[in-house]
Amino acid sequence: MVETMTWPSDDVLLDLLNSTPIVGGVAQDLLADPAEARDWLRQRGGDGSPEERDAVRQVRDTLQGVVRGDRPVSDLAPFLEGATYRPAVSKRGVEWSLDAPPGRATSVRVLLAWDALERTRPGRLRPCANTECGLFLLDRSKTNRARWCSMAVCGNRMKARRHYQRTQRPPAGAC
Repeated sequence: MVETMTWPSDDVLLDLLNSTPIVGGVAQDLLADPAEARDWLRQRGGDGSPEERDAVRQVRDTLQGVVRGDRPVSDLAPFLEGATYRPAVSKRGVEWSLDAPPGRATSVRVLLAWDALERTRPGRLRPCANTECGLFLLDRSKTNRARWCSMAVCGNRMKARRHYQRTQRPPAGAC
């Protein structure tokens, strides 16, 4: 499949990484249902085919492991096999075309977005510090110190938990 390439979006990358939220302590997969996955993929520029769904889920699972540090970057290489990125000059300037095997254009675009992010803003994409969350965040802060996917949810929970633990300890020297 050949398509004119628009620069991959950080939002699509983050949406894909966060498509496996933990709800009530149970991991969910927002792409497990074929109809929901088709809609999800089409909303993000994909074709929604079963092949695309399978490829995107495999890339997501591998990329989550890479971002968490559980898997080596080299595990992403098979997903790029057969993909090429070609330039062409037009009246508007240089345009890039992505040629990817059937059903894999979206997964290749996600990997291009991840690579661009790692090159331009290394260390900004990371898992939420709330180990019960399972989501990822893209730290857009100036100080690069964001820890939670949501300050209102995870940040508040973690701070409340630490406060509770501090207040429940007996005072130093008490028996």
